[in-house]
Amino acid sequence: MRHLAALLLLTSTLLRVPAAEPEPAPLFKGEVGLILPPVIHAVPGVEMNVYFDNVSLVVNPANYIFDVTCNRGAQQTERWTYAPTEKDVGQFGFTLEVRDQSNAIIARAKSMIRVSSADAGKGAGKSVLIVGDSLTAASVYSQQVFDLCQGEGNPKLKLIGTRGPGGGSEVNRHEGYGGWTAERFATKYTGVARGGPYKECGSPFIYKDGDAEPQLDFPRYCREFNDGKAPDFVTILLGCNDTFSSTDDTIEERIDRMFRHYETLLKMIREAGPETQIGCLLLVPPAATQDAFGANYRSGQTRWQYKRNQHRVVERMLETFGNREAENIFLVPANVNLDCANNYPKRTAPANARTDIEAARLNNGVHPAPSGYRQIGDSIYCWIKSRLAAK
Repeated sequence: MRHLAALLLLTSTLLRVPAAEPEPAPLFKGEVGLILPPVIHAVPGVEMNVYFDNVSLVVNPANYIFDVTCNRGAQQTERWTYAPTEKDVGQFGFTLEVRDQSNAIIARAKSMIRVSSADAGKGAGKSVLIVGDSLTAASVYSQQVFDLCQGEGNPKLKLIGTRGPGGGSEVNRHEGYGGWTAERFATKYTGVARGGPYKECGSPFIYKDGDAEPQLDFPRYCREFNDGKAPDFVTILLGCNDTFSSTDDTIEERIDRMFRHYETLLKMIREAGPETQIGCLLLVPPAATQDAFGANYRSGQTRWQYKRNQHRVVERMLETFGNREAENIFLVPANVNLDCANNYPKRTAPANARTDIEAARLNNGVHPAPSGYRQIGDSIYCWIKSRLAAK
């Protein structure tokens, strides 16, 4: 009997079919429009966050449960937050699910947390061109990138450009112009550029020789401002002015127009420097409340419409500029890391004309406070370190 039992056990073992691997959970935006970038970059010593309102499209995120699965970081009420150490260098899966009041999963998205070593690119001389609108013209996030690179273990960073903060900083340089669009950078010629009076300037990348038509000439720009070499890195943060006044009926056409000129800029950079690493910053979300839009635009624009526009720009950027690493074109997920409730400007005043009780209200719709700009700088720095680590 013992031999028979043993034979039956062996036969059962041989015939047993290994359990199939579970199918990966499907990803879907659901009614909340959940979207995540494919990679979120992090570096030891720099806090990285995913603010739930920034990656979804809902009027009130408090009406939903956001549930993170990741073996790093901590989930809080409004965000997942992470302060990596050097021991964390590597990649970690990140899944975000959204549940409704019945606890049903109504959306799911995935990303990868990529932690790069704090000494990636140590001592290497690298040049960076930062391009954008008024968010760049503020000169705060460019300074943050530069300041982070002053620490031990970092590259020797050179910011190139013809603009900078008041007083003409020699190190904090960029091409940031308030109110500008991708179209203006790609097409606008005024005869004044490259350090001229701000309101009179055309694109810094357009030159005119004699009777010839003005044209983009990025190699010449590099000769004048980067010793003839293409930048090692270029970042572009555009989209706010391109789509600000869009409606649900016009947003797609506005994005199409923006992307035509955006692609012109990408081609311009790629042709001059095929090895240049180009970071396309996902458009950052607006301040968290309508108060900020009322302060700036009275009744001319709602926070909800702008958020819808911004969210659609991010969706389209993921579709259009994602998966282009072979062209040295990358997504920089600055949108996930910006605290729109606490890191936008606020003003304290009486809550109304008949009370002495003061209330703090957000009072700028699309321009962060210095703390918010620095979070944008953190995202760029972590992306640069990721690329240096990959090299």
